[in-house]
Amino acid sequence: RYAALTRRDRLDDVLAGIAAAQAAGLTPVKVNAVVLRDHNEADIVPLAEFCLAAGHELRFIEQMPLGPAAAWDRSAMVTRAEILEVLGRRLTLTPDPAERSSATAELWQVAPDGGRPGGRIGVIASMTAPFCEACDRTRLTADGHVRSCLFAATETDLRSPLRAGADDAELAALWRAGHATKPRGHDVGRPGFQPPARIMNAIGG
Repeated sequence: RYAALTRRDRLDDVLAGIAAAQAAGLTPVKVNAVVLRDHNEADIVPLAEFCLAAGHELRFIEQMPLGPAAAWDRSAMVTRAEILEVLGRRLTLTPDPAERSSATAELWQVAPDGGRPGGRIGVIASMTAPFCEACDRTRLTADGHVRSCLFAATETDLRSPLRAGADDAELAALWRAGHATKPRGHDVGRPGFQPPARIMNAIGG
């Protein structure tokens, strides 16, 4: 199933990377997963149990229109409510009391049960419960551009000024100017919405 979803038969490499991050002390390791309707709903609980057993924090992410143009079908998206309903059949969840602030994930505490340890699970519900009003994030792409939002129509180039000799203060000013254009929200589902020209694997994680 991993190979079918990612078009890469490299699950062993991913598991080894997670184990290496934990061994290096980068804990808690956060594991992201997108649930796709009619593809991997059966993995919701097993993924949760795998992460809880290993002490990782699982983050389910609602599918977003960040792929090829016209490829996203909202009806195929598995929502936060659906994910929590499935988890609730096997796990006892309570909202995490910690203040969410500008964090993207809503967190739930999972009670230990028998031989299974407890822990935390998050859901990033960018589509059904967007957190745009509290978002203060920017993203630096792999090719040196700043995006003030995943769905932003524009980017701020830092790489070219850096290569031309810009100092830290100049780069910081460019970054602040780029962040000042941050939109109020992503507008997905509203009239006139246009997905970003660059898809997610070009934007970078």
